[in-house]
Amino acid sequence: MTTTTDRAPRTGPALPEARGPLSARVRAALTAPEVPAVDTAGAATADPYGEDLHVALHTLYELHYRGFAGVPEDHEWHPALMPLRRALEERFLGALRADVPGGRDVSEVFDRLLVEPADHTGSVAYHLEHEGTGEQLREYAALRSLYHLKEADPHLWVVPRLTGRAKAGMVAIQYDEYGAGRAEGMHARLFADLMTDLGLETRYGHYVDAAPAPALAVVNMMTLFGLRRSLRAALVGHFAAVEVTSSPGSRRIAAAMRRTGAGPAAEHFYAEHVEADAVHEQVVRREVIGGLLADEPGLAADVAFGAEATDLLEDHLAAHLLGAWREGRSALRNTPGAR
Repeated sequence: MTTTTDRAPRTGPALPEARGPLSARVRAALTAPEVPAVDTAGAATADPYGEDLHVALHTLYELHYRGFAGVPEDHEWHPALMPLRRALEERFLGALRADVPGGRDVSEVFDRLLVEPADHTGSVAYHLEHEGTGEQLREYAALRSLYHLKEADPHLWVVPRLTGRAKAGMVAIQYDEYGAGRAEGMHARLFADLMTDLGLETRYGHYVDAAPAPALAVVNMMTLFGLRRSLRAALVGHFAAVEVTSSPGSRRIAAAMRRTGAGPAAEHFYAEHVEADAVHEQVVRREVIGGLLADEPGLAADVAFGAEATDLLEDHLAAHLLGAWREGRSALRNTPGAR
């Protein structure tokens, strides 16, 4: 039997196009015959929510998921890439820590998330329910595909870092996310069916080049929290925030799909989340958060941080989407694969 230290390149999505010097360096390193040491210059001063940083980080993170066509699988942890990845992560994480208000306890954070604001002007789901066009729904789905076509892969990294009630509760929720053992019921599969109803391309990673930085940042945060054991409670807080806020938003988007005649699979994906996430909300608060903090009470601030960082980035994305739509323009970047 022979062995090799570098597996052959796998079939996967194409590498994202560069949007600046940082992402250009990452792309060049991954396409080089031998990966060179990648210069970290500029990472510490880059816009932490900007296009260049988030394309670079997204490209490095996707090596842990499906990889890229023509890029060897063993590049996932290539030491030449790690200094830049670390520098990008620290820049992004530092901004999140600086911009999240902090000071609230876990109960206060989640009680606030459970209340829908009376002012709906910043709500994407409310806009789509009442005013959204079919094209806006398509754009929304294209951007959400960055996560939903791998739902809930980033969250599984936390499972071996939990114990007892927290671990059992997390696995129970993930069992539902993955279709309760049925491939056709996996939420990623249901979202692909939604995209088919909307006339969108269902290939994994197809819409990355069309995605603006606020959409990439939401997904990058999940992976950042997932890959670091030290951020396990932040990932729990993020996951809980998603589950707590999912049902009302999903109900509105299901109504939007129905109003615009998007199709049964398009409506079903969000209708499924109305019911499932109402149950998940209780499990994640009582068992996952409750169990984690019973075992490690010192992690309460990290749980709150993860939830509030999620809220912050979702607000950034909502501002981008609604700003574009209210000006009568596309929220997608102008690329050949944007439609």
